[in-house]
Amino acid sequence: MTQISRNPTRSVAIGRITIGGGAPIAVQSMAATRTQDLAATARQLQLLKLAGADLVRIAVDSRQDVEALAQLSPQAEVPLSVDLQENYRLAAQVAPHVQKIRYNPGHLHHHERDKPVPDKVAFIAEQAAKNDCALRVGVNCGSVDPALAERFSPDDSISPMVESALQHCAILDGLGFTRYCVSLKDSDPDKVIAANTRFAAQRPDVPIHLGVTEAGMPPEGIIKTRIAFEQLLTQGIGDTLRVSLTVPFDDKGEEIRVGRQILDDIRTGRFRSVPKVLGKGLNIISCPSCSRVENNAFVDLALKVREVTQYAKEHRITIAVMGCRVNGPGETDDADLGLWCAPNFVNLKRGTEHLGHFPYDQVLDRLREEVDRLIANR
Repeated sequence: MTQISRNPTRSVAIGRITIGGGAPIAVQSMAATRTQDLAATARQLQLLKLAGADLVRIAVDSRQDVEALAQLSPQAEVPLSVDLQENYRLAAQVAPHVQKIRYNPGHLHHHERDKPVPDKVAFIAEQAAKNDCALRVGVNCGSVDPALAERFSPDDSISPMVESALQHCAILDGLGFTRYCVSLKDSDPDKVIAANTRFAAQRPDVPIHLGVTEAGMPPEGIIKTRIAFEQLLTQGIGDTLRVSLTVPFDDKGEEIRVGRQILDDIRTGRFRSVPKVLGKGLNIISCPSCSRVENNAFVDLALKVREVTQYAKEHRITIAVMGCRVNGPGETDDADLGLWCAPNFVNLKRGTEHLGHFPYDQVLDRLREEVDRLIANR
């Protein structure tokens, strides 16, 4: 058995579970269905519960989503976390129905741009306190506040993430609200390791949620996640985790099973070596799908992207496939080629350049053209 001394983080209650303070590491996932599809989302919650989820996150992006959440919450057999998107003001409507609220600091500037960010955080914290909710400060590589990102070198994506997390911890602490955890996520496991290690060194008291965002499809997505988790958990960093995999909706429980398998392997000393080829050839990044995805064809598209680009597997090319307008535009910027999905078409990008939008059944042909162009130019 591997003896791991975990960071002495404080305890944070989330409904009937606790993270931090030496509590068992909680394994969570996120509903992949559209929140307003009540039958599908209720089934997803049950599937994840049966897979052993300690916590399930649901995205809310409109008042219609809030109304759906109000109907789903009483049926839920696991604590619920809500994922606030760009409209932080929805916190007042969702807080009565969940046990945890996750907000992204990088999205707080979208609404009421003249209002100071600390005031917006204060509003979210006030709603959480009124309704017995915990908070997660969820920092993502592709959606850091632009004003903060400008303070650092364009080649340094880690410092803005860490600084954002530290700033928001300070805001919440100043409000007297300490029932929160933090996540710092990237699709690159090395950056996840670096960001979380730096943050934990400065705030060892704050519980950390671990994850490699948009890890991709199995087995590559599992490998990337395992690399990050093995490095961090053995340092005592991490109080709850999610394995973000692009899988069909009915297979969403795989995220829970893989998470528990990684924990069990670490506990019993079964570590996996890092494949030397990882990151040296074709690298496909894809989000795990969630209720923000506006077309269920996204998962099938991601699988087809991997299939039709296998001829380029020896070339160092990164292709990002994103399922929604929230994360899609920003989190494809660093890829050589990026696709992000709308209800009826797919946006195609070369780096930050938008190449146009194409029907789902036509975008793959154009993608191959762009892959061929990259290969020819290198």
